[in-house]
Amino acid sequence: MNHPYIVENSRIYLKGEDGKLLAEIIFPRLGEAAIEITHTFVDPSLRGQGIAGELVEEVIAKAKKEKLKIKPVCSYAGAYFEKHPELSALLYKD
Repeated sequence: MNHPYIVENSRIYLKGEDGKLLAEIIFPRLGEAAIEITHTFVDPSLRGQGIAGELVEEVIAKAKKEKLKIKPVCSYAGAYFEKHPELSALLYKD
């Protein structure tokens, strides 16, 4: 499913036609070489469609492009990285 995500510096989100926030992932910078995923949200009306995973994948693509490590702080992002051990090289070690 390809959604028209809005990409900002440390946030990627999706709004409905009415302007309501439907999905969001927040990933502030953590020093010079990393970002941390602090929040993932999907509106109940869209749950079960893989949107949270798409949001994490968008952040992963951005991190790879910018050569950044990722610290998954929120529980969803942590679980995502646990399910995808092939991404362990992207993880920030503190």
